Amino acid sequence: VFYSRCLCGCCWALRPRYKRLVDNIFPEDPEDGLVKANMEKLTFFALSAPEKLDRIAAYLSERLTRELNRHRYGYVCIAMEALEQLLLACHCQSINLLVESFLSTLRLLLEADKPHLHILATNSFVKFANIEEDTPSYHRSYDFFVSRFSEMCHSEHEDPDIQNKIRVSGIRGLQGVVRKTVDNELLVNIWEPRHMEQIVPALLVNLQKHTHTESESPAEQTEVCFRELLGRAAYGHINNAVRPVLMHLDSHSLWEGQSFAVQCFQIIMYSIQSQHSHLVIQQLLGHLDANSRSPASVRAGIVRVLSEAAVIEATGSVGPTVLEVFNTLLRQLRQSVDYELTGYYDTAGKHRTTSTEEKTLQDAVIKTIGSFANTLPVYQRSEVMMFIMGKIPVPGIYPLVLYVLNILNGKIRVFHVHVRYESNNLLTALPSSFLEPLLSFTLMEDPEIRLLVLSILTSLIDRHHNAAKLNAARLSFDVSLLELKENRSSRQDNLFMRKHAQRLYRHVYLACKEENSGQNHYQALFSLLAILSVELANEEMVVDLIRLVLALQELALSNQECLSVFNRCGVHSLCAAFLNLLSQLGPPPPLHQHVAQVKRLNNMLPDYVMFRLPEGELKVDEVLLFNQSNICEALTGSSYSSQVERFNTPYTPQLTGTSSRMSSKTQYC
Repeated sequence: VFYSRCLCGCCWALRPRYKRLVDNIFPEDPEDGLVKANMEKLTFFALSAPEKLDRIAAYLSERLTRELNRHRYGYVCIAMEALEQLLLACHCQSINLLVESFLSTLRLLLEADKPHLHILATNSFVKFANIEEDTPSYHRSYDFFVSRFSEMCHSEHEDPDIQNKIRVSGIRGLQGVVRKTVDNELLVNIWEPRHMEQIVPALLVNLQKHTHTESESPAEQTEVCFRELLGRAAYGHINNAVRPVLMHLDSHSLWEGQSFAVQCFQIIMYSIQSQHSHLVIQQLLGHLDANSRSPASVRAGIVRVLSEAAVIEATGSVGPTVLEVFNTLLRQLRQSVDYELTGYYDTAGKHRTTSTEEKTLQDAVIKTIGSFANTLPVYQRSEVMMFIMGKIPVPGIYPLVLYVLNILNGKIRVFHVHVRYESNNLLTALPSSFLEPLLSFTLMEDPEIRLLVLSILTSLIDRHHNAAKLNAARLSFDVSLLELKENRSSRQDNLFMRKHAQRLYRHVYLACKEENSGQNHYQALFSLLAILSVELANEEMVVDLIRLVLALQELALSNQECLSVFNRCGVHSLCAAFLNLLSQLGPPPPLHQHVAQVKRLNNMLPDYVMFRLPEGELKVDEVLLFNQSNICEALTGSSYSSQVERFNTPYTPQLTGTSSRMSSKTQYC
């Protein structure tokens, strides 16, 4: 026995010094922890002889493996602590001598079936990830850690507290992998799809199922990690990072819930670099097209996310493909209308859809179009309006009239594109390519569409925001009290009216013949004529407008037109209100005196927005009408004298161009 003890003592003394130093850091009782004095000696030796680092690390790893096999977990923790301290103490090129043994030890702990060892290994890896290395490693791989940490994020341990700890550790481990690899092109490319398809779903699962109850909750850690991952993404990495999000939302049917999908993309849009935002929008648009044969609730969910993404990144979200954004949304809108008509959202007719679901989608698309339009600079808004109008089929030619209804039926608010858009040149703001299709909708049978289009036209022409003041006026009002902002017609304004005046007058005249017009329509027509007068009037235009009013008065009196008493009263009231306004905007005082005299005699016509209908047929005495001879006499002797002869030719609308293509129902009774 004595001989054996002496032999062992001699053998231990003959062991290499680094092994003796390593053995000395382990106490007799693992609860006493690392022997700090001996650890300092080991650290000093390692720094003094860096060529021994690989052997020290290998022997520490060997000791840890031995203790792990013997289930002596206290010594396992001491060995890991020693490795961590050596890592933190060694810098520059010498750290590579430690890393391989360190990572192999972590793999060993992560493969064990003890949760506390998983947490221990993760904490050590995070400390390692925060060390900045001066020289890269060409052969180091983190594939195992990506896979293992992702697996920990999906932990379903029976103990909820342990489950949360494992998940948090997994998330922190992924965060460490990202920090260690994302900026080093020589290491594994963490942005490759095979890695992103593991990392992103692991994060989203925790973001979805857990709430922010405490700072160490999986959801809290997930959001921090997800934001850091996206914040480090370069231009070429955005698609690989976003695609797994789309796949996760698809596979778990999460588009239909409004909150989570929106939350995910809010994090994405706020985290990535602003100049890359349009790439996310393009991904969403492509995904919307890919789901064109999915249920309406799924498509609506994607569209809602698009709308929120546009609001978040108001300056750069559309990017270079402006028209493609609107083209995709309009295509989805048209497709939804087709599905609503057929009752199926697939060509085979196997999957049914309802009108309610499709209308919800259409509302979402329309809101999204408005959201994107408001992010555009001023100069692009007019182009987008023309683009949208160009995508709308002309009524009477294309059978898809319902598509037009959903575009303009009080929902899309095309004029929202022009919110805050003011142009001193109406030739630019209202080119023929936009004005003609817009005017064509003033003659549709649907009264709500006609009302909306009149509002759009008024809003576009009203450069000084006078419409609100005029809408509040009644039949008898003093223009001076309204404080209207007037401006002399410019050369561009005169060119605009010379080019488009007759087209505008014709549509006003034809709009007055619609049987299903209500008091709001006559008020809208008054507003349009009033804004034309305030913004663009010159002597020639004033005479044309008076000729139009006289023609409308004859229209209300004609027995050949199938107008109800209500419509006739509406046209008379429109004429009275507008002439009252026009006579106060510049023509000589005798014209206003004639208008005032007719108003005093006329007890049948109340305010143009408050009709009192007479009983029986409408019979109007000539003394209650505006007289062409009296008007000509009032204008004679003034600057309007040269225009008086034009009253000899009654105004007659020329039914050409777009209006001639309208159905006979919208033109005649």
